[in-house]
Amino acid sequence: MTRGIFLVGNESALSRAIEAETINRVEQYAVALIPNRLSAGNLVGTGKPAASENDKRLFLDWNPSSPISARTLVLAAENRLENIDEAILICSPPSIRSSASEIPLSDIEIMTNDHIKGWFYLVRELADVFTNRQRGTLVLVYPDIGSGGGKDDAADVLGPAALASFRALTQGLLSSANNEKYTTVGFSISDAGNEAAFASFIYKHIDELTARSNGKLHKFGKFKLF
Repeated sequence: MTRGIFLVGNESALSRAIEAETINRVEQYAVALIPNRLSAGNLVGTGKPAASENDKRLFLDWNPSSPISARTLVLAAENRLENIDEAILICSPPSIRSSASEIPLSDIEIMTNDHIKGWFYLVRELADVFTNRQRGTLVLVYPDIGSGGGKDDAADVLGPAALASFRALTQGLLSSANNEKYTTVGFSISDAGNEAAFASFIYKHIDELTARSNGKLHKFGKFKLF
């Protein structure tokens, strides 16, 4: 049986690293990206990862702000892959550095709809599919890294807020994992610049999943001694 891997996230070093690792493991996989709709001054990325030009990749359109689009996306992924065995959700929201008084209202709306609400819509649809099939693996991935910037730089208010929401969603799903008919695991990275090794670390754990793995959060990064 073909292994159905479905990647979802926004254009980032983290999503590119995980996709590169995926290419080495399956003949085909599906990808859906959060579109870049931020205002001109806050554009990040191009909307499609650098790995987009390969014949293994099935690119699917997604409007994260729409619950109907989430359902359509999951159905499309199932149709293209036959089954979704592993859904890997990668939250690495863009940075928007601006004083609170100057944050574009459109960017507030986009970040809230696409990088917060969108994940809840999608998780709901994936959970429904996995519950009906009574199997599947939901993988939640996020960086556990500070927003960076110097003391004189404008604060990044929206990015960390979106990340905090995803982190809370992950914790809630992991806490209730034993009550579900499918497997839920989480991964976080605190080692910026080592995304390739992190991607390999993620797949190593996915490949070795057991019943005891359900509900676990795996942390990747260097430990600091004080």
